[in-house]
Parts: sequence; C-alpha cells; structure tokens
Amino acid sequence: MIRLDKYLADMGVGTRQEVKRKIRKGMILVNGKAVRSPDLKIREGEDRICAEGREIEYAAFEYFMLNKPAGVVSATEDSRDSTVTDLIKEKRRKDLFPVGRLDKDTEGLLLITNDGELAHRLLSPRRHVDKTYYARIRGCVTEEDVRMFAHGLDIGTKEQKEQTMPGKLEILAGGEESRIRLTIQEGKYHQVKRMFQAVGKEVIYLKRERMGPLILDENLEPGEYRRLTAEELEGVRKC
Repeated sequence: MIRLDKYLADMGVGTRQEVKRKIRKGMILVNGKAVRSPDLKIREGEDRICAEGREIEYAAFEYFMLNKPAGVVSATEDSRDSTVTDLIKEKRRKDLFPVGRLDKDTEGLLLITNDGELAHRLLSPRRHVDKTYYARIRGCVTEEDVRMFAHGLDIGTKEQKEQTMPGKLEILAGGEESRIRLTIQEGKYHQVKRMFQAVGKEVIYLKRERMGPLILDENLEPGEYRRLTAEELEGVRKC
C-alpha cells in the first residue's frame, strides 16, 4: 500500500505539492472515480490510477541497459553536459541513476536503475564483480604488460601509492596501436587509463563490454537503451 500523492510523485506526474493540488481539484481518478484525498492508500498492481486521461502504472524499480555514447556524463544532472539519465526517455521513475561511472569520453555498458541495494552489490569491491573493457592503446602492449597487470599496478603518485587488484589483460592485436581486452574488479577513478599510463602507454578509445553477468547488447548503438530482460535481472541480482 502506498499513498496516492507519493504514487503519483514517484511516477513523475509532478512534485508532491503539485500532485496534491491535482488530487484536491478532482483531476485524479482511482478506479474510475475522482478522489480528493492525497493520503488515500493505493494497492499497487490492483487499483487503476488515471491522471489527465493517462493511466499511471506503478513501478517500484526500473532497470535499463544503456550503450553510453562519448560526450555524455555519468550523472543524474549536470549544468553543462547531457547526462546518461537524460537519454532514458521511456522512464517512469524520476529517481534513476547510473550504477557506477564511465568517463565522459568512454562508451559502453551502463546500468541505469533506482535500485540502490542492487547497485551497492554490483559496485562493492568485496563482491569482486568483473568489469570487462575493450580498448585501443597508443603503444605496443606486450606480454610483460600482461604479467604486470596480473600482479596489480601502482597507479598512484610519487607521494602516495595506490595499488590496484590484479587485472586480466588480453592482447587482441599488437603494434603501434594495440587492441586489448581488460577485466578488472574495481572502479577506481580513471582506473583503466591510469593502469596503462603506469606501463608507459595511453588509452585512446575505451568501451565497457561487460559488468558481472550483464553483457552489452550488440544491437544497441551508442545512445540507445532497452529494459533488462527477466533473465538479465535475475543474473545481476545473484551478484
């Protein structure tokens, strides 16, 4: 059971005060009848709520897979740039947020939800959730780099060390511009870029392909998204 004003505010009909005014003006129908009590208790999934001729279905949680494009920031609001939540046009909830962050110039898999408990499980270092990235690297990545990544790297400064956990580095193509795939279990600030800087190389393109059991849908172009399937949601809940 949930209060009618909270139900409507959660679903983006307006602020709590705005929806209270609409309710008191008789603009909200519950099971076909106008009601004027904001604290009316609603049975989610049973009662039919209409606002201004539109049925409002309640969703406690939403889960979207986004192929984040470059140039968009991993935030809920920003005064200068578009955010990843701005891209989700079909959302019902107004409290969505990105699970973790991808740099502004990084592309790829990003989970958008309002499920804080699930986000905490996916991001907690203690749970060792794999995050896999594809990257193009300026410089020839070597087997020695693979061994160094496997032991963990110091990505800190001269004044303060910052050790990473071991990472699995796979060389897809060598040469002056190498292509690699890297799996890590942390999310330190600019971690992938800093790891390659630590071995004298530079990331020139970065894309996240996987997070735990969640794999980026190859049919999603940068900027496109879709809701998680039941199977995907079950998988991430087991992390």
